[in-house]
Amino acid sequence: MTTSLQTPPEILTHVDAGVMTVTLNRVDKKNAITSLMYAAMADALEAANHDPAVRVVVIQGHESIFSAGNDIADFLKNPPSTQDAPVFRFLRGISSFPKPLVAAVCGPAVGIGTTLLLHCDLVYAGDNAAFSLPFVNLGLCPEAASSFLLPQLMGYPRAAEALLLGEPFLAETALEIGLINRIVPPTEVNALAQRQALKLAAKPLTSLLETKRLMKKGNAGIVSERMAEEGGSFGRMLQEPAAREAFGAFMEKRRPDFSKV
Repeated sequence: MTTSLQTPPEILTHVDAGVMTVTLNRVDKKNAITSLMYAAMADALEAANHDPAVRVVVIQGHESIFSAGNDIADFLKNPPSTQDAPVFRFLRGISSFPKPLVAAVCGPAVGIGTTLLLHCDLVYAGDNAAFSLPFVNLGLCPEAASSFLLPQLMGYPRAAEALLLGEPFLAETALEIGLINRIVPPTEVNALAQRQALKLAAKPLTSLLETKRLMKKGNAGIVSERMAEEGGSFGRMLQEPAAREAFGAFMEKRRPDFSKV
């Protein structure tokens, strides 16, 4: 049986054989995520959590692009001013989601396109995948508890390089540090994620839920606390001169000048 949720055209969802697939569908804008898209993804996760027909969720993009991160123009029009903002709803939803989460990543995965993967259980990537965390370059700080999870995953030196410099790293590095499970050609990634999701969906849900809960238990409280702290800092820094300069430079297609901030 296949069912669909009512979501904006930029986010496609359907449920089949126990698997909900959430597809970023804004390829012409490099799958840059708007406030409406965050809200739709948060709603999809909430629906999946409470729907007994859903046993696994897959998040995927296009074989050429996973996500360019936040849509900057939309972000400036709809800044996340409270913890109820759609982006924070989505982050809380994905970090606490109790059922298995599988991601299929091809092409660039920028900002939240990378940090959301820290909350997935299985991640498969195309050999064209490139991960980047340019928060400092935008005058901001990390989100999604990545300031805690990345040093834990990569070790402090590599996490510092990724977060302080914001330079991309490729699929081979992501595999080496344990961010992803496997690298395949881009045309095969989504299909591989679906096959693995179907394997999970065939297993006893109670066992999946309890196993994931036990694995996540040690970090759950820290992740929630760090995410809230990051959110507060992020909102404050968004109003400060460095972020205004970074976003202004982006919109004006010039290099930012941080010499006075």
